[in-house]
Amino acid sequence: MNTVQWLSLLLFLAAGFMIYVAFLSYQKRHLSVARTMILIMLGAACYAIGYAFELLSRNLYEVKLSLQIEYVGIPFVTTLWLFQVIQFSGTASRYRKPLALALFIIPVGVFFLHLTNEWHHLFYEQYILNERSSFPLYKTAKGPWYKAHTLYNYFVILCGFFLFIPMYWRSSRIVRKQIIVLTMGAAVPLLFNISLWFGMVVDLTPFGFAVSGIVYAWGILRFNLLRFTPLALTQVFDTIRDGVILLDYKDQIVSYNKAAEGVLPELTLTKHYPAYVGEVLSANPELVNPILSSHNGNERFPFYRSQTGGNKHYQCSVSFIYDAGTPIGKMIMFNDITELKENEIRLRESANQLLELNSFKDKMFTVVAHDIRDPIALLVSLTELLGEELAADNKEHAELFGVLQGQVQNTFHLVENLLDWYRSQKGNVVFRPLGWNLQQVVRQAVLLAESKAGMKHIVMRERIDEKLSVSADKEMLDLILRNLLSNAIKFTGIGGWIEIAAALDKDRIVVTIRDNGAGIDEETAEMLRRDDTFIKVPDPEEGAGHARFGLMLSREFIAIHGGKLWFDSVPGVGTTFYFTLYSSRGGMDVIDQWKGGEDA
Repeated sequence: MNTVQWLSLLLFLAAGFMIYVAFLSYQKRHLSVARTMILIMLGAACYAIGYAFELLSRNLYEVKLSLQIEYVGIPFVTTLWLFQVIQFSGTASRYRKPLALALFIIPVGVFFLHLTNEWHHLFYEQYILNERSSFPLYKTAKGPWYKAHTLYNYFVILCGFFLFIPMYWRSSRIVRKQIIVLTMGAAVPLLFNISLWFGMVVDLTPFGFAVSGIVYAWGILRFNLLRFTPLALTQVFDTIRDGVILLDYKDQIVSYNKAAEGVLPELTLTKHYPAYVGEVLSANPELVNPILSSHNGNERFPFYRSQTGGNKHYQCSVSFIYDAGTPIGKMIMFNDITELKENEIRLRESANQLLELNSFKDKMFTVVAHDIRDPIALLVSLTELLGEELAADNKEHAELFGVLQGQVQNTFHLVENLLDWYRSQKGNVVFRPLGWNLQQVVRQAVLLAESKAGMKHIVMRERIDEKLSVSADKEMLDLILRNLLSNAIKFTGIGGWIEIAAALDKDRIVVTIRDNGAGIDEETAEMLRRDDTFIKVPDPEEGAGHARFGLMLSREFIAIHGGKLWFDSVPGVGTTFYFTLYSSRGGMDVIDQWKGGEDA
């Protein structure tokens, strides 16, 4: 075999090896970078095969036919390489399709210009027979488009190099190796092609592509080239402080950051990556199973580790990494929530302690309140008896005792109101509305209040139609009337009057309690207008505070009946309180509906 035949054989072997690299890339064809690599290797293989046939050609026709085979790949190889760099670096991801169209305008034009060269000779002006040697058989006179295409190829390769320079400095160690592999894949054919400008007879560029194929195969098998674009990898290792593990589409661990070693020290036991996640983390099935079963991405699950430095809690998230809409791997993130968990435990313990203290407080409140009410009730009875005896014997002592008797009665009413309010706040008030004759209920309340009103010579008048009946809880209605009448007596002067009336308004009855007393103080009026739900427990010696507490309690019990409380007051002239209750003719159904809404 002569030199030409040996060179042709080497070119065929180089083409075969490039086809093998295309096959390796085809196995990862779901990645856009891998698909581009397939086209690069097939284009370079066409270049090598065509040039082998050109060396073996025996006439001009065979030379031209060989060139046509070469130019199936020559116009596109370098542009495809630049496009692969763009994909690899993530440059202009939003405008990738328009950018591809712009880049391939010249290569497509070159292909058709060479195909039609016999008509215009813009690519090869003429073919000159080599009379001195049979190698090469023909020399070519280059046309303007051949020179333009050569400059375009050099420009494209330089652009790719410039894209790689900033990416190299901000990338992790494994990505830098991948960048070096891709750079060598373009630099070697470029150097071999430049030799033509220095008088080299044989075009060594196809051999340069063979070397590129060897470099690419080495990168694919050794440095995980084409597993996924390193853009995601670069961003992860540059910006994320949580533990991160990267998996490829075969669930193999490709890389991880330093924080991930702190979460899973067993990662350092495996020397060579990629490695199957199920083998590397076999001691943590509670972690591996959710990772392998994740098919939709954006899944979260807790992960717990018992370590020498203390127990650690993590919130794990599984996210898919996409390239042009295609999933190419997974990213596992470990967010340390140990402090959050510890705070949650402390809050739960505090809540339990609070519940226990609240339960103890409830019991103490009930016991103390009842133990206080009974002795005070006895004191009220004793002061009434002693008051009658002192009134007959000693008027001076009787006046002092009257003050004492008033204080005892105020304290007794306060304790009763306090107990009733506490029961209403705890939800322990039993609401049993029945039909009641309003006149009889009011007269009973007036009878109980007459002794206190008589001490101030206050006239109490009741003007209620005997036919009016209300739907109400008797105990609550008694408390409402008792507090409103007690409030009227307290702020009505000696010789004043109090009037209780009622009127039917559709399905409701409006009850009116009017007096000619001093009127409501501004603080009490403001409290009622704001609809305050809480008021401090008053001092028994503070008359206004005791009145406000009773009014607040009355308003709450009226609201339970589905009614409302309001007032008109003119200082020095008097006060009128109004409240509504449902009439017994249709009120029961309405109250049942209201109670059902409250329960819901």
